[in-house]
Amino acid sequence: MSQDAYERAGVSQAGADSAVDALVAGLRKHATEDARTVPLPGHYASVVRLDERTGVAFTTDGVGTKLLIAERLGRWDTVGIDCVAMNVNDLICVGAEPLAMVDYLAVPSADPDVCGAIGVGLGRGAELAGIEIPGGELAQLGEMVAGPDLSGAAIGSVALDAIVDGARVEPGDAVIGLPANGLHSNGYTLARRALAELGMDDDRLGRPLGEVLLEPTEIYVRAVLDLLRSDADVRGLAHITGDGLNNLKRLAAPVGYTIDEPLPVPAVFELIAELGSVSEDEMHEVFNMGCGFCCVVAAADEDAALELLRRHYPEAKRIGRATGRDGVVERS
Repeated sequence: MSQDAYERAGVSQAGADSAVDALVAGLRKHATEDARTVPLPGHYASVVRLDERTGVAFTTDGVGTKLLIAERLGRWDTVGIDCVAMNVNDLICVGAEPLAMVDYLAVPSADPDVCGAIGVGLGRGAELAGIEIPGGELAQLGEMVAGPDLSGAAIGSVALDAIVDGARVEPGDAVIGLPANGLHSNGYTLARRALAELGMDDDRLGRPLGEVLLEPTEIYVRAVLDLLRSDADVRGLAHITGDGLNNLKRLAAPVGYTIDEPLPVPAVFELIAELGSVSEDEMHEVFNMGCGFCCVVAAADEDAALELLRRHYPEAKRIGRATGRDGVVERS
């Protein structure tokens, strides 16, 4: 595969960006002057003012083509965790405490065994995130879908004066990385193409490849909430998903970031790069490459923040710093 391996596999990030811009432009035609929405353009979650002090944070996301791995293995009990994780990890990026989520499951036809197993994962994800799942929707769509498609929408609460949007990030601030436990729920179209010749029982990674690929997305809620409730000056929070560490550019401050001490890269990424002939640059553009979440804190609070975060993730470390190069994320 060449530099544009992801596009050749069927996913165009540029096309997706253009489509989102068009969608947002259409929505703006109906915006009102008295809108309750807090302006957080391009951020991980949206916040709506409930009153003068309180905001409600919203986000929605799905599991994506990782579901094709679950279908191939006939194992559905972990993808619900992914669904919860992709939503609550975005919510906490604005400083919100996740409260609840509803799920949407589209299927060709209802299968009690599949739905029951997905429910197990959703329940486990809710437990890990400290949220409730009070309801959801099951849609039987026949020929519209080839297999189950799982997504959700989550809400949380945040004081309006405690929203974290990255606007206060300054050059020199510490970027602390929290480890990912695998691919999480992004880049699976490229991963499946690169690993297509391997069986799901291939054990060159130390355990069956299918297990590695189905490893559920890490849920960072408890660690990040502990950090937000501490005395550390938390200036930015970033869920590292598709686009890798470029997700840091979604924070509001006119700064850049240099990553000089990255977290270790799990072996599955090296295997994808090797078998798929994917360049290092593209790997970093598509995957988390071992870092699933970033916390940007004031330089003076780096040690205190690390001490707290390492109670949850002993491998957490400062991976870089904010710089004065606006919009530039560089690896050194």
